[in-house]
Amino acid sequence: MYFEIVNEITDIEIIAKGRGIQDLARLRKKYGPGNWRKLKGRAIVRLEDGHLHDAEIHWYEAHGIGRKKFKIKRILD
Repeated sequence: MYFEIVNEITDIEIIAKGRGIQDLARLRKKYGPGNWRKLKGRAIVRLEDGHLHDAEIHWYEAHGIGRKKFKIKRILD
């Protein structure tokens, strides 16, 4: 599903880090070694059909590599 994050991500929390991340081997293979963390937060997103929604999003992040693999976990409004 394509979506665009419209505003700043808020209420950011760490879900997992290091070996607690199930996809750690895949992340390291694709993007390189790093201090990987899985995070969640809230943001307004624009879906493919143009509608705006408040959503909970999840992504992976590592220092020096950046934020990767965003996905919508649930629509909140």
